[in-house]
Amino acid sequence: MTRKKILIRDLTLRDGQQSQFATRMNQNQVDRILPYFKEASFYAMEVWGGAVPDSVMRFLNENPWERLEKIKEGVGNKTKLTALSRGRNLFGYNPYPDSVIEGFCRNAIKSGIDIMRVFDALNDIDNYKSTIKFVKENNGIVDGAICYTTDPKFSLKERIKSLFSSEKLPPKIFTVDYFIKKSKELESLGADMITIKDMAGLIDPEMSAKIVKNLKREIKIPVDLHTHCTPGYGLASILMAIINGADIVDTVIYNFAGGPAAPAFELVKIFTDKLGIEIDVNIEAVVKINQELKKICEELKPFNTEYLYPREFNILKDSLPKDVEKLFDNSINYALKNNISKLLDEIHKIEDYFGFPKPNEIVKHAQIPGGMYTNMRSQLEQAKMIDMMERVLMAVPKVRLDSGLPPLVTPTSQIVGVQAVNCIMDEKNNKEWYTTKSSQFVNLVKGSYGKTPYKIDPEFRYKIARTREEIPYDVSNYKKQPNPVLEEFGGIPLAQNEKEELLLELFPNVAKNFLKKLREKEFNEKLKKDPDFLKKLKKKNRINDGIDDDLWDNLSYNI
Repeated sequence: MTRKKILIRDLTLRDGQQSQFATRMNQNQVDRILPYFKEASFYAMEVWGGAVPDSVMRFLNENPWERLEKIKEGVGNKTKLTALSRGRNLFGYNPYPDSVIEGFCRNAIKSGIDIMRVFDALNDIDNYKSTIKFVKENNGIVDGAICYTTDPKFSLKERIKSLFSSEKLPPKIFTVDYFIKKSKELESLGADMITIKDMAGLIDPEMSAKIVKNLKREIKIPVDLHTHCTPGYGLASILMAIINGADIVDTVIYNFAGGPAAPAFELVKIFTDKLGIEIDVNIEAVVKINQELKKICEELKPFNTEYLYPREFNILKDSLPKDVEKLFDNSINYALKNNISKLLDEIHKIEDYFGFPKPNEIVKHAQIPGGMYTNMRSQLEQAKMIDMMERVLMAVPKVRLDSGLPPLVTPTSQIVGVQAVNCIMDEKNNKEWYTTKSSQFVNLVKGSYGKTPYKIDPEFRYKIARTREEIPYDVSNYKKQPNPVLEEFGGIPLAQNEKEELLLELFPNVAKNFLKKLREKEFNEKLKKDPDFLKKLKKKNRINDGIDDDLWDNLSYNI
């Protein structure tokens, strides 16, 4: 009998380091582990997109395109490289015109991306279409990612009140059927695989099993589950996905795993071995990666002072105590019997043994992403209103309902969270809710970011955005970012090629600073190599551009 096989998408170099260490891995740290990743031969590695391009420019003064190209060169072609893209928004809030999306997709694939994981914060299928089209045109693989979220929780008092009010509470929106419907739509658009993308770790094992099982019945393309461990569901939900037929699961190598990140590959491997499911990965290479990651964790500790080192564990050499082995066996038995509460009990004991963080109970009960909670808390601390945190958490479901029940993922989680704080500040100052509102919340309600899962009350839309009708973002008004000429560096454009122009389009302020430093560095290097470079440039530019002596004298003085 042929053993069943499951594919692994490793998240260590993108989601892993972003979740644990604020995306601060530098190129040297990445380079140290690339030879081992090449040996490991994961099905895929998520290495780009998300916060990576912004962070490597903003904090590390490195080129995002070079980061991607060096990873491709180091890993080779056996493992597929994945990037994360927010559909029509790419990396920002406002949608981009097709010209920018096409340029981004073409250059990302040319630089080494094989799989583009496309998602939209509203799960608005229209926002996926352009990216899917251009990825396919450039022979890339489309991973249609549907953002997982839960329905808001209302108290019994609120539900009773709604029965006698014109403001009715919604029916359940985010059901299994919702995710099936979205998956079918993406499959019909040409998606090559579907990911249930749970960026907050809110998918519990029961829902994981139901969605995966039904997807395998309803669609023909591979199914992947992506989740995190923040509220304590991650490892159990991955196990349930595997048992119910998932084709791919997302994991992080041990020292970068757990807590805010995804489950550890090594723990998933123990489960698959016990289930007789094959994972075609070189485990010796994974051990080498993990050993180097421990050193990198020490180097990156300043960016996460709450990071907990897990127990030392070498999956090739270390045998587990009998009672821990039994925890794994019990977990499988409970998963097969769909006994969710006992499954979670065993999984949490496993995670305790390995030293991973305990479940975040606030995130678990509030059903909001950890980053959203942290941002709301920070906002309240700055306003000296931290005592209002519980009240803000109670306001989140109402704000979310008013704004059309957007999934609580980046950036809508931050938009809703900030607005919930604003509403409670208004309340404390004896003002009406929504007296204070962010421009992003106005745009969300107006329709600038796309269609929300639940219809927004036209009167509420008018109150917030001064329109009763939904007004989509008009990309015909889009203006290309300026590419100024840097006279101080010899009259050259700030962006020298299409890839650099894309950086300016997608990250205007950050890229402007980064590229200016890069042009200055290049200019100084030319001067060092050729002492007569400045004289040649001066002569050329005098003839071609009429630049006066004062500018050149000043330039010479500065150099």
